[in-house]
Amino acid sequence: MKGVYLPPFKEADLPAKKQTFWQLAGPGAVLVGLSIGAGEIIIWPRIVAQYGADMVWAAAVGVFMQMWINFEVGRWTIATGESVYTGYSRVSRWFAYIFILLNVLGWIAPGWGRASGLALKALVVGPHGFGSDAFWTTLTFAFVALLLFGPKLIYQTVERAVELLVITVTVGLIIVAFAIGTAESWGDLLRGLVNIPYRDPDFSVKSFFIALVFAGAGGTANLFYTFYLRDKHIGMGARIPAIQNPLRGRAEKIPTTGYLFPETGENRRQFATWFDYVRKDQVLFFWGLNTLTIMLFIFGSLTVLHPRGIVPEKGTLIWDEAQILGEIWGQAGRIIFLLVGMATLFSTQLALVDGVARSLSDIVYVNFPAAQQRDLSWWYLLFAGVWIVAGCVITGVMERWGVSELGFLFNAAYMGGFAMAIYTPLTLYINYRYLPRCARPGPVHTFFMLLACALYLGFALASLAWEISG
Repeated sequence: MKGVYLPPFKEADLPAKKQTFWQLAGPGAVLVGLSIGAGEIIIWPRIVAQYGADMVWAAAVGVFMQMWINFEVGRWTIATGESVYTGYSRVSRWFAYIFILLNVLGWIAPGWGRASGLALKALVVGPHGFGSDAFWTTLTFAFVALLLFGPKLIYQTVERAVELLVITVTVGLIIVAFAIGTAESWGDLLRGLVNIPYRDPDFSVKSFFIALVFAGAGGTANLFYTFYLRDKHIGMGARIPAIQNPLRGRAEKIPTTGYLFPETGENRRQFATWFDYVRKDQVLFFWGLNTLTIMLFIFGSLTVLHPRGIVPEKGTLIWDEAQILGEIWGQAGRIIFLLVGMATLFSTQLALVDGVARSLSDIVYVNFPAAQQRDLSWWYLLFAGVWIVAGCVITGVMERWGVSELGFLFNAAYMGGFAMAIYTPLTLYINYRYLPRCARPGPVHTFFMLLACALYLGFALASLAWEISG
C-alpha cells in the first residue's frame, strides 16, 4: 500500500514569477476568510465573555503556529504543483482513506452553516423572527450554490467574494473597537496576551485544545491553501489547469500528479522568489490580518459582554453583542455588528464548502483510477452539491432534535485537532523526503514545525487521556 502506485513526478523547470505580489494576492486572503469564522466570532468571544481575557494568549499562539504549517503546505505546492493530499498518498495509499474520513467527520455537521443562517436571521428579522433556523440556513446555502455553480472559473469568484467579506469584517470591527474601547479594556487584552501559559482551572484540557485549534483556520482547513495557490498559478501550480465549472462548458483535463525541478541555479532562484511570495502572503494576510480580527472580536466581547456577566446561549452571541452595542452606540452600532457577523460566518461557509469539495474531489480523482473517467471539476461539483444538500438536511434535523450549533462547532474543532496532529508531522516529512535539497525547510521552519508537532500531538494525547479518565 505504499505510494509507488502513483505515477512518478515529471521533470520541469519552475515557471518564472512575472507578476507583483499584489497582482498575485488572494490565496492568503481566502484562507483568512475561512479563518475568521466560528472560532473568531463565536468560540473565542464566548470564552472571553465567561472567563475574561486571561487566556487570549492561546488564540494568538494558535494563529502563529498555523502560519508555519501553511508555509510548509505552500512549499510543497509551489515546488511540485501537487496538492499536499497527493504528497501524503506518496507516503502511503492509506492516507487517502484517512483524509477522506477526517474531512467528512470534521465538516459534515454544519454548525458553521447554521451559525451563518442564524446571523442572517438576526440581521433581517431578529433571532425570534419569522422562519426556522433551517429555513435561514438553507437560504445561505443557496447563496453559496449561486457563487460556486454560476461562474466559469470557480476560484476567481470565491476569491473576490471572500475578499469583499473580509474587508467588510475588518472595517466594521475597527469602527466598533474605536467606538466602544476603553483604556481598561485594552489593558486587560494586552495582559491576557502575555499571560502564557495560564489556563483557567475550570476550563478543561479538551476545551482548551478546541479553542487552540479554532484560532485560525484549524483542522483540515489549513490544507485548503494548497488549492488556492494552485488555482492562482503560484510556482509549479502554473503548470496545473484551474478547476472550471463543467456546467459552463468543457473542463480542461487536469493531471493527477505534478513535477519536480532540476536543481539548476535558475530554478533555485525561482523557488526562492516563489517561496518569498508565500512567506509574505502568510505573514501579511493569515498571521497579521487573522490576529487583528480575532483580537478585535475578543475585544468586543471583553468590552460588551464580560462586564455584564453575559455568557450567550446557543445561537445568540452575535445578537446579544449587537443589542448591547445598540444601547451604547445607537442603532448604527447594532446594524454594523450584525453585518460583521453575517459577513464573517458566510465567508467561512462559502470557503468551507469550496475547500471540502476541492479536498474530496482531489483525493478521489488522484487515488482511484476509475474516478478519472470523469473530469476533476465534475467531482468537485458533485461533492459541493452533496455537501450543500447534506448541510440543509442536517441543520433541519439538528433543529428538530434541539441540538445547538455550538455542540457541532466544538466537535468539528475537536476532530480538527486530531487531524492536525496527523498532518503536521506528515507535511514536514514529505517536504524533506521528496523535494529537491534547495526547496527543503531550513532550520527555523523545521524548528517551528517540530514545535507545532509537539503542540498538537501533545494536546491530542492529553485529550485522549482526558476522555479515557473521564
